[in-house]
Amino acid sequence: MVNALAWMKEEDPPSNPAKNRRGPMVEIRDLSVYYGDTQALHGVTMDIPDRQVTALIGPSGCGKSTLLRSLNRMNDITSNANTTGEILIQGQRILDPDTDVANLRKRVGMVFQKPNPFPKSIYDNVAFGPRVHGIRDKPALARVVEASLRRAALWNEVKDRLTDSAMTLSGGQQQRLCIARALAVGPDILLMDEPTSALDPAATFRIESLMDELRGDYTIVIVTHNMQQAARVSSLTGFLYEGRLIEFGDTKTIFTTPKESRTEDYITGRFG
Repeated sequence: MVNALAWMKEEDPPSNPAKNRRGPMVEIRDLSVYYGDTQALHGVTMDIPDRQVTALIGPSGCGKSTLLRSLNRMNDITSNANTTGEILIQGQRILDPDTDVANLRKRVGMVFQKPNPFPKSIYDNVAFGPRVHGIRDKPALARVVEASLRRAALWNEVKDRLTDSAMTLSGGQQQRLCIARALAVGPDILLMDEPTSALDPAATFRIESLMDELRGDYTIVIVTHNMQQAARVSSLTGFLYEGRLIEFGDTKTIFTTPKESRTEDYITGRFG
């Protein structure tokens, strides 16, 4: 098992501990998800590469967020959810009953559509996860907080106000704080569910630039309704429709010469 907190002993910013890994970071095989009698995903199979940005696009209700939430078993908190198939992260089957879900969610961080900082100080938001995982030494925590805020391109804006409430930050700053909070426990994978849909263009640009900076150290999977954003930030794109993965491949190919007519129809605005 990768020790996701090992980097905290150093003063360098957190990074993916699997830097030399080859092959896919995530392998999804015949994944189906049900909410009661409703099937949200139908036999999805795909490989998500390490240290690249993968975008999931498709109309509302097509299963994008369900697929994203499957990668850290967030669907488990829905009482009537049932999952079949297989997901492997670095070769480990995460759907097995004996999976340590808390450790999984440490390795697979998530940033939601609406910024959700804790009603605590900026410092305590970032330090929260490391404290939960046993880091108590104040100098070590300070290094973690600074490193994480630097990785999230927020340090220079907040370094003189770390004791201020996170609620005093702008929406874009709050979202970058949530990214810093996710990075503070040293994840391998960062999931982003419509991370800029509530932000203005300037804040959106900052988040997209940040994704570009982080891709060298983290595997990033983003759900977005904004096809221009998917084209800008991702290396690979998957198009989902009615719970099925219609097409998955190189982003440029998906947007210029898709193989499936439904992909072309969606990208050109014929439906969706």
